[in-house]
Amino acid sequence: MIPLWMFLLVAAALFCIGVYGVLSRRNAVAVLMGVELMLNAVNINLVAFWRYMTPLNMSGQAFAAFIYVVAAAEAAVGLAIVISVYRNRRSVIVEDVNMLKW
Repeated sequence: MIPLWMFLLVAAALFCIGVYGVLSRRNAVAVLMGVELMLNAVNINLVAFWRYMTPLNMSGQAFAAFIYVVAAAEAAVGLAIVISVYRNRRSVIVEDVNMLKW
């Protein structure tokens, strides 16, 4: 049986890679990919804690399924916004998007 700390270490590494991707990338699609990595790290934590704390209760899997739904909605809305910005500005660089500024 794999100990809990190994799952938490993998999830922490994945979350750190996601944070680095969000903070260091200029491309909006790469930023969305970083957010997806962070959500997958949260899913690993939820399922790992579910397995080690209450394996008879299905709450961990239900929360993980909810996060998958949120991630799919975030990807759909985020990509729709990126496509709309690209059609208007011809760029997906995050710093170039200033449409909401006065």
